[in-house]
Amino acid sequence: MVEALVLGQTPSLTRVDVAAAAGVPAEFAEDLWHQLGFPHAGQDEVAFTEADVEALRMTDELVRLGVLSEDRRAALVRTWGRSYARLAEWQTSLLAEVARERGGDEVEDLVALSGQVLPLVEALQDYVWRRHLVSAARRMLTVADASAVALAVGFVDIVGYTARSKRISDKELVDWVEEFEDTCSNVVVEHGGRVIKYLGDGVFFTFENVESAARTALELAALGDDKESQFPHVRAGISYGDVVLRLGDVFGPTVNIAARLTTLARPSSVVIDQSSAAALEEVDGFQVEKMRRTSVKGYSRLQAFRLRAARDD
Repeated sequence: MVEALVLGQTPSLTRVDVAAAAGVPAEFAEDLWHQLGFPHAGQDEVAFTEADVEALRMTDELVRLGVLSEDRRAALVRTWGRSYARLAEWQTSLLAEVARERGGDEVEDLVALSGQVLPLVEALQDYVWRRHLVSAARRMLTVADASAVALAVGFVDIVGYTARSKRISDKELVDWVEEFEDTCSNVVVEHGGRVIKYLGDGVFFTFENVESAARTALELAALGDDKESQFPHVRAGISYGDVVLRLGDVFGPTVNIAARLTTLARPSSVVIDQSSAAALEEVDGFQVEKMRRTSVKGYSRLQAFRLRAARDD
């Protein structure tokens, strides 16, 4: 019942049937499904529909157009699989929770909810994807090399996350982390940045300029000192330099340095690298204090700077 509702059709094909109908080698189909993280289906198991046939045909067309080379296909498809698997887990948990709250037959309510909600969620996911596609295209068009660009990279970590996570219930932990992520996301976006990923007890973000990254980090660091706020104490690290962009992620020494700088920061403080300090030298509103050179993992005698908001005289 659930399969027919979600897939739009009752499974009627085996994996061999699907590959034959799509006109692709069985190995091609197997590789694609493995990269997507789909559960393994037996040779004679009826687990597929015409939608699987069409998906294979479209993938094969992208390969023939030269968009998905073998290397690109593996990386992109794995990213799709991981992202959608996590999204599906969260959405299913949400629907199950709503069904339980209704107090009736949980299975019947879950099926009814799925029929009502899935078309709306599908349309919204397509909308969100297209809006992010526009933003990504604009960023790419502003640089000569779309794979490498100079960015300000920031990490913000929760102080004392492990200790607190042991003292609270699972639900309280989830609520606490979600509030932290929501607040970080709002502050980053308000200042014009982009959240790259959440790290459980931290957030990784980028900005096109150091000033905006610095203001974001200082604002988040200050929130933990607000006694009326539930926002945790955090520490932050910022570095500026060339990074490599790949499949929505960011790589390179600049990222590594920002992560290392975060470990040097005290609670409610921000530490930046030499390039960031130089960029902020003539900018009003900041105080930059040179720290002792410190050796951290991968970097010997790393020069760091403590960043503070300038005091009003």
